[in-house]
Parts: sequence; structure tokens; C-alpha cells
Amino acid sequence: MEMQPGQMAYDRAITVFSPDGRLFQVEYAREAVRRGATTAGVVYNGGVALIADRRIPNPKLAEAASLEKIHQIDENIACATAGLVADARVLVDYARLAAQVNRVTYSEPMSVELLVRRICDYKQQYTQFGGVRPFGTALLVGGYDDSGVRLFETEPSGSLTSFKADSTGGNKGPVMDLFEQKYRPGLDRDAAILLALEGLRAGLDEGGSLTQVEVCTVDVGKGMTRLSPDEVQKFAARLPPAPSSTRASRP
Repeated sequence: MEMQPGQMAYDRAITVFSPDGRLFQVEYAREAVRRGATTAGVVYNGGVALIADRRIPNPKLAEAASLEKIHQIDENIACATAGLVADARVLVDYARLAAQVNRVTYSEPMSVELLVRRICDYKQQYTQFGGVRPFGTALLVGGYDDSGVRLFETEPSGSLTSFKADSTGGNKGPVMDLFEQKYRPGLDRDAAILLALEGLRAGLDEGGSLTQVEVCTVDVGKGMTRLSPDEVQKFAARLPPAPSSTRASRP
């Protein structure tokens, strides 16, 4: 993002708009998401698949289970995170608390859309007040309620959008291109997992692999299921050959 010298004064505080109506701190938070690992979600008939690239920093020494990118929020809702891991952890804790308060108050699970709106209201507050910064993370929230299966993306600005298939984080462009070409309504669970894996593969840097990928599904009436590494690799082995690509790796 290029900035003119006259714009420099407008990126010092979150509460100051630039003359062309921009909040630079929010844009910087979006950049933190773009520099994060790629995540994706695909809605299928009876559930939603969530997938994330864990990017384990030292696979020989790091405990892979400690680098969790997909989190359960409630029995019917899970999310995949991209961006600053610490910011994501705080938002996940906030979402879990909101879901449990709703259960205690109304004796029923929280709807996916209502929970996402609560998360986004919380995010938006951090774009309005001095002395704070926006959350540098985006969440893909998937789950089910009485209205059906839902998948939402939340941005650092506090905006939310519902999708049938979506990706966020680094290199999301190739993932979304593949989803637009290949997504079809009424997919079954296996087909959705395969599509999500194929999409994530399209967004990997040169030399990247699916060995560090985390996958879970949230099925109506069953809840969240986290696939084991062996199960993930069995799905990866079923993918069609990757097309030859001249795309340069992301710096």
C-alpha cells in the first residue's frame, strides 16, 4: 500500500479519517490478514467443511497440535482463523462466552448469524476509539441452526458476508477462482472436503504441500469433527493432478 507524504498524519490514530475517507489502521489490519495463512470453507448438503494451512514453523520440533487454526465455538459452530494468532484467540474466547451466555439465558444454541454479528460488533468497536487498534484477524465461521447451514467471513473492519464457499488469508485469489469454477450446490461431505483441499492447494506458495493442513467438518445434528492427519492425507491423495502454474510465490 503506497502512501503519499500528505497522508502520513492520518495513520497515527484509529479515529482519524483521511481526506478521501480511509482509516489506515483498519487497512493495515487487513494487510495482517493477507499476510496470514490461507483458510477456506465450503458449505455442503448437511454441513460445512473448514480448512486451514497451519504453517508449522519447525515441523521437526514443534507440537503440531499446539498450532490450532480451527476452533470449536459451540456444539453447532466452529471457525477458522487467518491473521494474528493472538488476536484470533481473544475473539474465539469472546465468541465462546457469547454462545454459552445465550445457552444459559435462552436454553437454546445461538444462531450462526447472531453469533457472527456479535463478533463483528466487538471488532467494530476497536475501529472507533483512541488508544486501541483493530483486530488483525479474519474469521471464517461455519455452523448450522434452524435456518440451515451457514458460512460467514468477518473482517477487521467489523463487516460480515455470508458465502457458500469462501477463503481468506494469504493467496486467497487462486482459491476463490477455483471455487467460482467448481463449486456446485448440493455437494456431499467428501466432495466438499476435496474441493476445499484443492482450493487450498491452488493458493499454496511454490513448493508448498498439504502436509500441514487442518480440516474439520460441522454436520447438522452431529457437530464438529476434526479429521486426523492420516484422514487428511487420504483425501489429499484423491485430488486430481495440480495444473502446471507459473504463479510466483508470495514474498
